[in-house]
Amino acid sequence: MTLEFEASNIAPATQTAQWQDISVELLNDVFTPLSYQERIRLLYKYFREEDVLLTSSFGTSSAFLLYWLNEIHPKQRVHFIDTTYHFPETLAYKDQLTALFGLDVVNVLPDPLQNALTTDEQWWVEHPRMCCSINKVVPLEAVKAAHKVWISGLMAYQTDFRSHLRVFERQGDILKFHPLIDIDEGELLYHFSLHNLPSHPLEGKGYGSIGCVHCTKMGEGREGRFKGQSRTECGLHPGYFIKK
Repeated sequence: MTLEFEASNIAPATQTAQWQDISVELLNDVFTPLSYQERIRLLYKYFREEDVLLTSSFGTSSAFLLYWLNEIHPKQRVHFIDTTYHFPETLAYKDQLTALFGLDVVNVLPDPLQNALTTDEQWWVEHPRMCCSINKVVPLEAVKAAHKVWISGLMAYQTDFRSHLRVFERQGDILKFHPLIDIDEGELLYHFSLHNLPSHPLEGKGYGSIGCVHCTKMGEGREGRFKGQSRTECGLHPGYFIKK
């Protein structure tokens, strides 16, 4: 179904009103020694399902996290940021995984007028960061404001920025939760094979990481993302966890 959208000293969600006061250090002490499956299970003991934000880009590694969420907490809604610039193959892969796992997907869309401006003036050429902000970062802000913790499938081996992340980080007014942060590429590939998870259609054509059409080239890992620009991230995750 798809919709559209313009054990510790930590008290469980049913007993705590001041979730902002939860210590990130304590959360990391509790969650870091656990497996990623245990981390996901434990998360729902401290946060209600409606307070949890799960996003997916439906990229090359997305099926892994979606598989485990479906196994552990299948009712969790998935938010997809539809920039209007995705590859047709990505949209087809999204439909495939949605059907496979029975996902409840919410499409998060940019402002139509601003989105049209980025198209008319091809902002991805001269203003790529602003294009990303208008079509990806800003549309998610209202969604983030309605949640307390954000599940993200970032993995440390993917980029230098991600290699410094912990299981929990605070990003402005929301907690980022990275249950997969410390797995390696070998384990990821093993589980794709073990659970017969479908690959993104473009992965076999040499795309290691896939975002919008205009800012994605062929290449291993994330070397094909934002090629020629001095960044490897889209703007959703960096900021080094300060409020924007």
